[in-house]
Amino acid sequence: MPQDPKKKIPINYTNREFTGIRSDLEQIAERFYPDTFQDFSEASFGSIVLDSVAYVGDQLSFYLDYNVNEMFLDTSYQYSNILRHGRIMGYKNQGRPSTYGVASLYVLIPASTVGLGPDDNYLPILKRGSRFTSQSGLNFVLLENVDFSDTKNQVVVANVDAVTGAPTFFAVKAYGNVVSGFFKRDEYICGNFERFKLIEIESNNVSEIISVTDAEGNEYFEVDNLSQDIIYQEFSNNNFKNENAPSIMKPLLVSRKFISFTERTRTFIQFGSGNPNESDVVADPQKVAMNIFGKSYVTDTTFDPTKLTKNQNFGIAPTNTTLQIIYRVTNPTNSNIAVGGLNKVANTNFEFKNRPNLIGSKVDAVIGSLEVTNEKPITGDVSTPTPGEIKRRIYDSFSTQNRAVTQVDYENLAYRMPSKFGSIKRCSVQRDPDSQKRNLNMYIVSEDSFGKLILSSDTIKKNLKVWLNQHRMINDTIDIIDPFVINVGVNFVVSARDGANKFDLNQRCIDAIGKRFGSPYYIGEDVNISEMYKELGKVAGVYEVLSIKAVNKSGINYSSNSIDINRNLSPDGSKIVIPRNAIVEIKYPDTDIKGQVK
Repeated sequence: MPQDPKKKIPINYTNREFTGIRSDLEQIAERFYPDTFQDFSEASFGSIVLDSVAYVGDQLSFYLDYNVNEMFLDTSYQYSNILRHGRIMGYKNQGRPSTYGVASLYVLIPASTVGLGPDDNYLPILKRGSRFTSQSGLNFVLLENVDFSDTKNQVVVANVDAVTGAPTFFAVKAYGNVVSGFFKRDEYICGNFERFKLIEIESNNVSEIISVTDAEGNEYFEVDNLSQDIIYQEFSNNNFKNENAPSIMKPLLVSRKFISFTERTRTFIQFGSGNPNESDVVADPQKVAMNIFGKSYVTDTTFDPTKLTKNQNFGIAPTNTTLQIIYRVTNPTNSNIAVGGLNKVANTNFEFKNRPNLIGSKVDAVIGSLEVTNEKPITGDVSTPTPGEIKRRIYDSFSTQNRAVTQVDYENLAYRMPSKFGSIKRCSVQRDPDSQKRNLNMYIVSEDSFGKLILSSDTIKKNLKVWLNQHRMINDTIDIIDPFVINVGVNFVVSARDGANKFDLNQRCIDAIGKRFGSPYYIGEDVNISEMYKELGKVAGVYEVLSIKAVNKSGINYSSNSIDINRNLSPDGSKIVIPRNAIVEIKYPDTDIKGQVK
């Protein structure tokens, strides 16, 4: 039988939005079902059916496009999906940025009764984990023990006897490294065995996992990936004075391990798939360390200790126990503070060498005398990386592969430094033109308490140099340098379309420039004037962009550096060429961007 021509309905696959789908449906109904559906007015039942089907089609098309875009890193929009792509490519998000600095600590020590100077018995050790706060309520925690008996500490007379003039108390000054946030302890009950057990940390804004132990006293170690079996532990060197090395690094074979990852403000830890009740969680070293096939000797002179645990379990998962997790929570807002901003003692833990034999009132006086301040700003990266910044770091991380060969490798490794050692906002690595060797200049910059660019602290620079040293080429030398911060403003003139409110239009133009160019530039990035023209041209109500001019900003709240804009303007006037060792910032977009509407 011949096929019914009514069934050969033409389908337009290009119409995927509501209006197009409804129009196609209406044409099909009018053409192929003229006797069944005749009324397509807004109040008719047929119109309701068409609207419903078009709505469903529009929704399906939207979510189809959305899901396909989220499958690829380039087109992904959701922050959590971008981070998932990053984990696949070996990138680990550091979570909420931390700020690091040096705290100056003061205590009053009673004078010695048998000699000159403070009584050594009352010189305490301020334990790691002691907490301080700023005037605005920001928390900071001590990263290391501070020994007030160290000979490097400064000692001055604080009080003297009114009659004899003999010293009664000495002030001892010591320094300790602090980091933003505070330590917190949670307990999690683990039931029956579960492969790759996943636990979500209760608190938000977690910067690092300090320790994970179970009820039996077993410690779980954090690794970069669950296939990693070897970690390196730090042990005190008893022969430090002769060897000039305070610590000894030793490899440790671990079967209990976990990884951590962050999504926005949420943090998760995940364990392996090994059952602690099974006997093959850790492979027999004799079977994997030496491969002997018919020979009684070994020809390979090298030994890879990671082979000792080669199995398919990826570590032991906690089972029928209670986990105690200690972690550091950073401040929900930026933690940068100015000089002297760290001035309150919140919680301390002191240790005295021979406390039972000491006078309690003197011990309490020493503990109560503790004061804290910061002689240098405590700075770091205060803002969470944008999706665009995360994508850039993911691509760089994938290409770097934990070694530093190219300049991009060094930049990526700088951004990947663990947040507990400090964060930087911008980084640029360049060959030193004045060096005959492979010397590199690394320019880094941080943010202040208001999210504005500021030179990075010495602590961040020292930590960064140590971090890069383990990945750099043996013949590379690195100098970490402050870039020149150049503050500029933007003056523009536009013409308005008929009927446009000039005051509202001017504000919309300022907002458009601020949103697009208000974030700090990258080090050495040129100021693209032509892009500003395009951005203003998109603002509703703008008829024509007449002129745009960049100007230097100077004054008390601005950088002292400037640039000759006319001399550095490109021949076609499309951009301002910025030196490779400088970075541009529109510091206060609301006031530094000024416009005129004609």
